[in-house]
Amino acid sequence: MKIVDRFPRAVRVIENCWIPLSDGCRLAARIWLPADAETSPVPAILEYIPYRKRDFTRARDEPMHYYFAGHGYAAVRVDLRGSGDSDGLLLDEYLEQEQKDALEVIRWIAAQPWCSGAVGMMGKSWGGFNSLQVAARRPDALKAIITVCSTDDRYADDVHYMGGCLLNENLTWGSVLMNYNAYPPDPELVGERWRAMWLDRLDHAVVFPEVWLTHPRRDDYWKHGSVCEDYGAITCPVYAIGGWADAYSNAILRLLAGLKAPRKGLIGPWAHLYPHDGVPGPAIGFLQEALRWWDRWLKNIDNGIMAEPMVRVWMQESVCPRPHYEERPGRWVAETEWPSPRIRPKRYWLSPDRLSSAATVKTRLDFRSAQTTGLTAGEWCRFGAPGEAPRDQRGDDGCSATFDSESLRERMEILGAPAATLELAVDQPIAFIAARLNDVAPDGASTRVTYGLLNLTHRNSHAHPQPLEPGKCYRVTVILNAIAHVFPPGHTLRLSISTCYWPIAWPAPEPTAVSLFTGKSFLDLPVRPPDGKDANLNPFEPPERAAAQAIELRPAPLKRIIERDLAANETTYTIASGGDLDGGVVARVEAIDLEVGHTVLKRFRIGEDDPLSAQAEVVQRTFFRRGAWKVRVETRTRFSSNRDYFLLHAELKACEGEEEIFARAWERRVKRDLL
Repeated sequence: MKIVDRFPRAVRVIENCWIPLSDGCRLAARIWLPADAETSPVPAILEYIPYRKRDFTRARDEPMHYYFAGHGYAAVRVDLRGSGDSDGLLLDEYLEQEQKDALEVIRWIAAQPWCSGAVGMMGKSWGGFNSLQVAARRPDALKAIITVCSTDDRYADDVHYMGGCLLNENLTWGSVLMNYNAYPPDPELVGERWRAMWLDRLDHAVVFPEVWLTHPRRDDYWKHGSVCEDYGAITCPVYAIGGWADAYSNAILRLLAGLKAPRKGLIGPWAHLYPHDGVPGPAIGFLQEALRWWDRWLKNIDNGIMAEPMVRVWMQESVCPRPHYEERPGRWVAETEWPSPRIRPKRYWLSPDRLSSAATVKTRLDFRSAQTTGLTAGEWCRFGAPGEAPRDQRGDDGCSATFDSESLRERMEILGAPAATLELAVDQPIAFIAARLNDVAPDGASTRVTYGLLNLTHRNSHAHPQPLEPGKCYRVTVILNAIAHVFPPGHTLRLSISTCYWPIAWPAPEPTAVSLFTGKSFLDLPVRPPDGKDANLNPFEPPERAAAQAIELRPAPLKRIIERDLAANETTYTIASGGDLDGGVVARVEAIDLEVGHTVLKRFRIGEDDPLSAQAEVVQRTFFRRGAWKVRVETRTRFSSNRDYFLLHAELKACEGEEEIFARAWERRVKRDLL
């Protein structure tokens, strides 16, 4: 990473600025400006998220936004209502109020003497979501967006549900947000009212996992903020960016296909990170690429960026299965339009134990997976940390129905979303299946390429699921996550199908037996033929950024432990920073004389044969300390189920110094709705 210390424009940083809203609330902003912007106004770039500009994202914000300011932009980083140092309450994700506030913020920015009147919006994850959502509201000053690691569909492709299956991420992310939401504002900025603001946040604490559990179908709750409901509402240019190791890469290809406005897509090998910090590598000069985009749409400089291919992706070479990759070998490839007419489906028919090039006689295969199937899946969403990637799949393959192709004679490249169409029957009214596409090396190592889940009660509709009739034959299609991957000669394709995928997804209420019919079931792969033009693509510049402010970081060891209790026939999967939760990540932010500490423990437990034994727990502790000022927040959430209900327990405690000033516990029971 190159650190840039000289820029075309000198930079002035405003540590905090209050943006007034029409209802009397003020939002806290940190602003980076060219020093002469008030006499030579510049376009502005807005990042609008709830992750605390003052401390939690400071180390990430400074090198990026300072860089933009040094190249002639005003960079404005705003804490959402109810987060960080902003007034008000944060009561859920992507609310109407959040979007209305954004419209006021954009108007305020455009009216400042240092702004030319043109505004861009960007962000990763939450900021990528709301960039799309605000673009759909078409504020006059918003001229373009960059959305990174986001989604266009809040139900089908976010942390809550996948293929109609309940993700454990619904609990873990909801618990993290509950913890974040309980943090106080900084007394240095808000003064003596900090305690009243903090208590107001604590008094209005939301058990977010419960909110999302109560919407198990694709209803109006999820349609709000899902721009796929009306792609035509977005008329400004969109640059959609993500990584294959992230959980949100599917949306990029859908946006390219659905939008009519000027658009580009970029998918690297990265996890849930900005591409200049991208892991697995290679990282790229994302900030330079972003500047090209902003120059074109905020400064009207015709720099040729729109003459380049619509979508560019990292075609990943085959690798041995490992829990972490610093680099993923591969190359950049591009398509001039999406969907690409060059990419054609290649069909493999399911035969007993194998994938065939032609349909064979119909045969019934019966199987039932252990409840622990999925322990090699890795994280649903990866952040570039050790241990997150899927491990060798042979253990999970052994608990699945598997179908192998013959060894490939020629290299085969795929780009897009594979789909498994299956004719099957089950013995329960509620069931789901997981389908995995694996790359099997000659030595037998099995690397997961991609996967998909389908709640079979959602086979026809996520809005109107229907129970299954045991023994009845159904034809269903499981769409796997989009991917770019090379299968080398001598390797084998493997389709693995299981009835469980723990701890990615919460299990069905009863063990499920599946009867799968070969000769009627098939796998379609999106095969991409070679394109000589790929060799002529302009290379991305190496990553660079501005210098970061001094932040002393003392990270805790990250532990990922799988324990099997053979006497109880039970498996526990634990992920922890700080071990016993007394350690954890501790950061000292020199510029504001603040120390922040955070620990987290996630634990998932299940019996081999009993889905109702499933339990999940998330425990977090966070402190803020400056001189004599010290506050601490602790949260604990536990999740389990019986045949009819999900059972959720949550606790929140807050301390000022050593005095406990707030404590509350919740017991919630949510009816299972075909889950």
